Amino acid sequence: MLLTMACIVFANVVLRYTTGESLVWGEEISRQLMIWVTFLGAGMVLRFGGHVAVDSLHAGTQPPLARAIRAVIVVGIGIFCLVMAYFSSLYVWATRFQTTAATEISISWIYLAMPVGFVLLFVHLLFIARRFIATGQYAPSDELDPDAAASL
Repeated sequence: MLLTMACIVFANVVLRYTTGESLVWGEEISRQLMIWVTFLGAGMVLRFGGHVAVDSLHAGTQPPLARAIRAVIVVGIGIFCLVMAYFSSLYVWATRFQTTAATEISISWIYLAMPVGFVLLFVHLLFIARRFIATGQYAPSDELDPDAAASL
């Protein structure tokens, strides 16, 4: 999806500067792909600990209290994901007859990224919940170092 989006944007820029015309649908499709990439990728980022987090509270307490704090965090994130998945699915249903300007596809296909993304966030949360509560660690990854990413 990222490659497709980059190609569309590149082609649109080249066409705009060489011919004075641009792809009518280019900006719209790129925006829609960005929405889908964001919501699909959020779960994977959560799984490997890449989201912004303030961990000073549970990092500076005794292990039993830290585990309790992390359990509350996991439950809170889980409830948030499920509530957002539910209400965003209602939003998808409510917008099913609206269409986009250039491509005239249903806006609900774009908004469908929200419930899908929140369900994926919840699934990835389930994958890391036990380890995160017990140790404060996320899933191990060779590609992503959250501490290095946070220092950028």
